[in-house]
Amino acid sequence: MPKEQPGDEPDDVLFNSLYGVRTVELNRPKKLNSLNGSMARKILPRLREWEKSQLANVVIISGAGNKAFCAGGDVAELAKQNSTPEGQEKSCNYFALEYQLDHLIATYSKPYVAIMDGITMGGGVGLSVHAPFRIATERTVYAMPETTIGFFPDVGGSFALPRLDGEIGTYLALTSERLHGVQAFYAGIATHYVDSSVLAPLSTRLSELVFQDTASLQSRLELVNKTIAEFTNNLPSPDSYPKGKYGNLRGELRTAIDECFKYNEIEEIISALEKKAEAGPLQQWAKDTLKTISIRSPTSLKVTLKQLRMGKAWSIDETFIREHQMASHFMGHPDFTEGVSARLINKPATEPQWQPSTLAEVSEEYVNKFFTQPDNVPRLALVEPLEGAEAQQGYTEYPHAKFSLPREIDIENTVRSIGEDGYQAVLDELVKRWDNKLGVKAKVQEVLDRCTSKTTKGVAWNDELKANL
Repeated sequence: MPKEQPGDEPDDVLFNSLYGVRTVELNRPKKLNSLNGSMARKILPRLREWEKSQLANVVIISGAGNKAFCAGGDVAELAKQNSTPEGQEKSCNYFALEYQLDHLIATYSKPYVAIMDGITMGGGVGLSVHAPFRIATERTVYAMPETTIGFFPDVGGSFALPRLDGEIGTYLALTSERLHGVQAFYAGIATHYVDSSVLAPLSTRLSELVFQDTASLQSRLELVNKTIAEFTNNLPSPDSYPKGKYGNLRGELRTAIDECFKYNEIEEIISALEKKAEAGPLQQWAKDTLKTISIRSPTSLKVTLKQLRMGKAWSIDETFIREHQMASHFMGHPDFTEGVSARLINKPATEPQWQPSTLAEVSEEYVNKFFTQPDNVPRLALVEPLEGAEAQQGYTEYPHAKFSLPREIDIENTVRSIGEDGYQAVLDELVKRWDNKLGVKAKVQEVLDRCTSKTTKGVAWNDELKANL
């Protein structure tokens, strides 16, 4: 277990207890609660301590203030120390610690609730997205902005992003598009949506839960799920989004995202976007997206796309080991320090000078090196599971996906199995299977309207319909 070091801030994380609830509060509001080594060194052993305690029932993590849950890792500090081999080694050690913490959260043997109230980006995503319960509010702003600074969407992004519907994950990773409020819920980032005004009473209610000593992890999680659902009384429309943004990942835009971002080469994605930019209702979206991609690090873009395609097959354990390899390579690459300096340190911000500066200069061989173990960096050692704890290690699909809205694959499978009974039968079946969870009806209706066609026998998934024509 990591130990605190000289220079660690004394109160950058606050821990508390309320009956059966144990709370972690990230306490750097002036830095938007950005995660640093000092915080990770405190959180990881405390989570393990609570995991062993029979008095700790539920863990809740949140951020101080009302602006951010956690705006990311403290990358400015990393960039400043990367000028020497010793500094790069320290940066690699930071990522090792962060990924060990994220992996522990992803495999935690007790209910873990992340309150994504405010900005939730980068390192903040790692502290939340792998949890069984991820609560968005009207103040949530989610993004993975790593390609902006010459890095890649880490903290388990290799696992989480490819498992979102269609090409949503590819789109979010390459463009750093932000999702606001309820959009994070409908996109599958959050499992629940509540108004920020009920967060305090929700925490109190969770502290009152009583579990039988012999209760399984699954039964404990189901009770927590039902309790959170009690506080979801007012769900905004899935079309509610700040004017002028492209965060409504529905309808024609969602179809365009899947069409343009399905390719395995950045050049092909760009070509598809260029065709969209020539004419049509999404012409401006395509132009804006092309402009966004054009100012990203070419190395980051190519490494990220390969990461997402490979990550589809990685287990949760392999994900963090492979990402540590990638992060270690980036610490020795000029784009990371250049990107962080230009975007975050320089006042005013400047345009980064990427090396290489064009996609054509980034060869496949060059990209493949990021997926090898660096000679001078030890392989990441994950935190061992607790002896006797219910096993969560090694999974290739999130074991608690049922607490989120149904995924498109769930809807597709239902259409294929009972589609002949009609549109309404499919909708009713999914609403029932998800215990009338708010948001299920709207999500299923959007997918059915976009991906199915009515037939004389009921409703068919579009590719199935085409195959029978």
